[in-house]
Amino acid sequence: MAHATTDTGTPSSVRSTRGYDIDADVEEIALALARAEQADQRAELQERIVLLALPLADAIARRYAGRGIETDDLVQVARTALVKAVHRYRAGTGSGFAAFATPTVSGELKRWFRDQGWSVRPPRRVQELRSRLVVEEERMRRSLSREPRADELAAVMGVTVHDVAEVRLCSAGYRAASLDAVTSSGTCLADHFLVSQCPTDALDLLDALGWAVSRLSERQQLILRLRFVEEYTQDEIGSQIGVSQMQVSRLLRTIFDQLRQDLDSDLDTRRPAA
Repeated sequence: MAHATTDTGTPSSVRSTRGYDIDADVEEIALALARAEQADQRAELQERIVLLALPLADAIARRYAGRGIETDDLVQVARTALVKAVHRYRAGTGSGFAAFATPTVSGELKRWFRDQGWSVRPPRRVQELRSRLVVEEERMRRSLSREPRADELAAVMGVTVHDVAEVRLCSAGYRAASLDAVTSSGTCLADHFLVSQCPTDALDLLDALGWAVSRLSERQQLILRLRFVEEYTQDEIGSQIGVSQMQVSRLLRTIFDQLRQDLDSDLDTRRPAA
């Protein structure tokens, strides 16, 4: 069952503990904290607020459970963020402590997912786009009563269909599957990967790739270097070469298509005749 949500965006289940609103008690202690002059007295009052608000942090952490990070780690991050919120809170301001602390705790959890949650970490732009995509997919799923198409998502988000496909593909890097995992057929995932027995194959591929890249124009090579060596975003590349982000996306697709075609052609000539 979904939690009710207050007008502050804080779930009602985390605004109160043991049957009463924590804001009233926190506010009373925070007022005493504002008047306290001794460091040890201030530390004691801050600790009382933290202990009182621990259920708030724990409840927010549980909302992010089941997404690839251990719940204990999430709770630790949430509680650390709660301590920061307690140190910054000032009594008598805003809509109360719960409304003040919730964005701080949620923000720290989101940053933790961004920095620690990926098995294969994609560029920052793709991570941010993935967060938007998750929200839009769910919203459109409810409004359309079906799965939204890539072109529909692209139109709503103001990106290209290729961007949507890239983000969906990168989601596979969020959690790594073990190669020892047993499939429904009783084999391991590793059994389904082709591994070359010839060490010179890798050298041939590197040589072919170098040849294919050398056939690109100077502008195309610059785009490749900015994207995969300097790790520029598409927006940053566009600013560098004087085009839009959408044009950069199309240029990259053209480069990849040309590289793929040249690689296939070159590697075919290297293979021995049957």
